[in-house]
Amino acid sequence: YRSRQVHNSYSGNFLRSNCIFGLYISGNIIMIEVKNLSKSFGEKGVLSDLNFSVSHGQSVAIVGKSGAGKSVLLKCLIGLVKPDEGTIYVDNKLINSMNFSQLQEIRSNIGMVFQFGALFDSMTVGENISLALQKLTKLSSDEIKERVSNSLEEVDMVDTEDLMPSELSGGMKKRVGIARAIAIKPAYLFYDEPTTGLDPVMTDSINRLILKFQNTGEVTSVIITHEMRTVYDVSDRVLLLHDGKIRFDGSPEEIKNVDDLVVQQFITGNSTLV
Repeated sequence: YRSRQVHNSYSGNFLRSNCIFGLYISGNIIMIEVKNLSKSFGEKGVLSDLNFSVSHGQSVAIVGKSGAGKSVLLKCLIGLVKPDEGTIYVDNKLINSMNFSQLQEIRSNIGMVFQFGALFDSMTVGENISLALQKLTKLSSDEIKERVSNSLEEVDMVDTEDLMPSELSGGMKKRVGIARAIAIKPAYLFYDEPTTGLDPVMTDSINRLILKFQNTGEVTSVIITHEMRTVYDVSDRVLLLHDGKIRFDGSPEEIKNVDDLVVQQFITGNSTLV
């Protein structure tokens, strides 16, 4: 990609193929393509003419002030919210007009980590993780049990299958949420504010987990966050949303030095800049 203070613009032609990923730009496999995306709720415009693509293996942080449209964008990417205008391709499939069963097929390849864990209080840790495996895969009960165990081991939560969510700390709930996301062996990992509400030490721990899975080279990650520490620790690309548009698109290192008061206000937290 090419770093700019507005949204990226790729040159050259898109070549669509029939393979599962199928969209290529300059030799990169494109996993997500968003073109001219706009979304409003009533009279309130939230997203306005967004354009960007995410390559295979990238870790893209989407940042911006509260109300900037970050979570709405994420919901559009997984088909929970339909845009008013524009197109979204995931795995080279147009998701805008998909029905529920078609969307479920796409979602079976996406591991979702929710802001507060989103665990079912009445289910054990093991049951929470196995639920998606039962609904989205054809694994046997023994295979599911093994997958749950392996996923918990990956997040340093061995032998916690029988615990209830009420017995877990905030950080442990985040880890279980990540275990549930990776259990389906996804091609994508989407994180919605993965470190919100955590102390600095636990934030570092969760960031290290995110980076661990990203470094396998097997997943493409989208991270919704307002924590610049998470941006610097785990992402290789940053999109900053402001007033419904992409204000900045570049690397974590580049965003530190960009000459834009709106961008600098966000990354420094200095309310007097704008």
